[in-house]
Amino acid sequence: MKLKKLALTLTVALSAFALAACSQNTNTKTSELSEKSEVPKEITITHELDEVTLNVNPERIIVFDYGVLDSLDALGEEVIGLPKSNIPTHLDKYNDDKYEDVGTLKEPNFEKIYELKPDVILISTRQKDLYEQFKEIAPTIYVPLYGEKYLQSFKDNMNIIGKIFNKENEVKEEILKIETASNELNNQVKSSGKNALFIMADEGSMSAYGLGSRFGIIHDQFGFSPVDENIDTSTHGQKISFEYIIEKNPDYIFIIDRGAVASNGNLSAEKLMNNDMMKKTAAFENDNIVYLDSHIWYVATGGINGTMKMIEEVKASMN
Repeated sequence: MKLKKLALTLTVALSAFALAACSQNTNTKTSELSEKSEVPKEITITHELDEVTLNVNPERIIVFDYGVLDSLDALGEEVIGLPKSNIPTHLDKYNDDKYEDVGTLKEPNFEKIYELKPDVILISTRQKDLYEQFKEIAPTIYVPLYGEKYLQSFKDNMNIIGKIFNKENEVKEEILKIETASNELNNQVKSSGKNALFIMADEGSMSAYGLGSRFGIIHDQFGFSPVDENIDTSTHGQKISFEYIIEKNPDYIFIIDRGAVASNGNLSAEKLMNNDMMKKTAAFENDNIVYLDSHIWYVATGGINGTMKMIEEVKASMN
C-alpha cells in the first residue's frame, strides 16, 4: 500500500512539473511571437514646415543634406540613397554603388526616390521649395541649418535625429563634446583679442561674410571680433577687393574656396591670394591666412563630425 501511495505521489509531482514546464515554454513562445508582431512605435516630429508622424528607427532612409548624412554616419545609421554629384571628401564612402543616386541637391530624381520606397526623407534649405513633392512619397523631415545661429539650429536638428532613431543619449553626448570644444575655443580667441575677416573665393572674385551671416560662427560662436561690423549679411556675401582687405587689415583671414568645391575653377584660392597686395596685411605677416576645408564649410555644415572639424581647424590656427 505504501509503495502504491509513493508511486502515485511521484506521478502527480512529475505531471505537475511537466505542466509547469509546458506552460513556461508556451508563455515564452507567446512572448516571442508578441515581440515579433509588435507594431513599430510611432513618433510625431514637428518641424518648421509641418508636423509628421513616422515609425521610430526607420530603416529605408534617403538624405538630401550632407551635414545630416555626416551625423547619421557618426551615429551608425545606414542610408539607402543620397545625391552623389558632389559628396564631400570626408564622406566619400557614400560613392559606393550600394548607395543609390537620387539626383542632385537642387534637382531630386523623384521617380528614383519613389521606386526606393523610403521610410523617411531628410531634407534641408536647398530642397525647401520641393517639400510637398517629397511628402507625397514618404514622411519628410525638414532640418535646416542657420549660420546666424549655427549651434542652436545644429542642436535642434540633432535632437530631432535622436528622437527618430532612438539615440537621444548618444546625441546628447555628441552635443556636449561640441559645446565644450566650442566654448574652450571662444575663451582662447577672446583672450587673444584678435579680429578676423571671413572670405569665400570663387575664381577671381571674393565675397566677405560677417556677423549674422551663413559663416558668422567665426564671430558669433568662436569669438573673433569682426574687422568690419557692417558687412552685408546676404546669402552670397558682400563683394570685396584687395584694397578693401588692406584697408581693414584683419589679424586673421579665413578663406573657403568655392571653386574647389564646385570643381569648375582653375584659379585656386591660394593662387588668388598670393600677391603683393596681400603681403601688406597683418594676417600675411603673422602667417594667419587660414584656408579652411571648403567641402565641410560650404556644403556639409551642421554634421557631428564636420562641426567638430570646423572647431579644430580654427583652434589649430590659434596654436
